[in-house]
Amino acid sequence: MSSILKVRGVERRFVSAGSSTLALQSTHLRVAENDFITILGPSGCGKSTLLRIVAGLDQPTAGEVLLDGRRILGPGADRGMVFQSYTLFPWLTVLDNVCFGLRERGLPRARQLEIAQAYLAQVGLQGFAGHYPKQLSGGMQQRTALARALANDPRILLMDEPFGALDHQTRELMQELLLGIWERRRKTVLFVTHDIDEAVFMGSRVVVMSARPGRIKLELPVPLAHPRHYSVKTTPVFSQIKADLTEAVRSEVLAAQKQAAAAAP
Repeated sequence: MSSILKVRGVERRFVSAGSSTLALQSTHLRVAENDFITILGPSGCGKSTLLRIVAGLDQPTAGEVLLDGRRILGPGADRGMVFQSYTLFPWLTVLDNVCFGLRERGLPRARQLEIAQAYLAQVGLQGFAGHYPKQLSGGMQQRTALARALANDPRILLMDEPFGALDHQTRELMQELLLGIWERRRKTVLFVTHDIDEAVFMGSRVVVMSARPGRIKLELPVPLAHPRHYSVKTTPVFSQIKADLTEAVRSEVLAAQKQAAAAAP
């Protein structure tokens, strides 16, 4: 299967006040059409940095990222981003938040509304189109952010711990919602998480990154059939994949702790 996204030798070094920190060492990753790749790793390993570089919100110190053969040099409508924090415009209604990117692209208002209402229906918010973000729960705000990202029909959806601030039950419902949308639309997804259960349940492939400076230590396919029901989390196959990933991540967390202890005054 051909790759639509290629991360080739990407490195990111941060320099400030005479000091230099290598956050990402030479990183390579290929993402095929319709892949759902989840990314795990210890805090500070460069997961979000890598995602921001793919989004065009940060630039690599070395290497390049290609989407459909074109080098990424900045943000673009071909990439949709959903952050952990709620990034809705508080002065816009739910409907107009979802319409925002469509309006920026110059679509007629009637077409904006048609697309936005269809995606609000997909995320179960068709009855909340006239509400403002402050009137919504955290889960509803993230559903709105997901609808906004999908409404622009990006080539790839980038998600940086989008459910990390939600309570456990809401988080699991959001996982099922997103996975159901992916199973219907087969949008290519890069999904950063700290949660190993989430990574296995959501992903068609799980990538584990090393302690800083981050690199891809392990890529593990997830051979679980679709559509996936939440009960798959109780199966032996799921448990074995989770155990393998837990060991891989744990060793990197311990390495990160040793780095922090060695750097302490």
